[in-house]
Amino acid sequence: MARSLIDGRNIVKLSLDEIAWSDQAVRKPLSESRLELEKFLRTNTCWVIEGCYGDLVDVALPYCDELRFLNPGVETCIEHCRARPWEPEKYSSPDAQEEMLDTLISWVKEYENRDDEYGLKRHRKIFESFPGLKREYLTASEYSRSNN
Repeated sequence: MARSLIDGRNIVKLSLDEIAWSDQAVRKPLSESRLELEKFLRTNTCWVIEGCYGDLVDVALPYCDELRFLNPGVETCIEHCRARPWEPEKYSSPDAQEEMLDTLISWVKEYENRDDEYGLKRHRKIFESFPGLKREYLTASEYSRSNN
């Protein structure tokens, strides 16, 4: 969805993965990630941010004019995990990405029961409390064709 929203326009995209993790695949201290996000928000006026980090989304919300919640269900997310292409910005090789697939799928399976910043409860709370324009997408077809 982020790519389709940008679609050749002069819009900057930030994946929260980029600021949440160190090169050693260890979560950075929240204070460090917040500083990077705040710098991004100060230096960019037109942007799309993607990610499931409730603590970082909370930082960006005061700057948002729209919030989109992709919530197609756990099984769809698992299908997407299995079908995703190699992400060279995250993994050194396709094999390295494949090695993490079982761990990622186990993590995704806990989404609806998790009580942390990555879980449905936290995402639902963020979405419900956002006062601006917001949309929730419950199927992949809804958000794959939505580019406005």
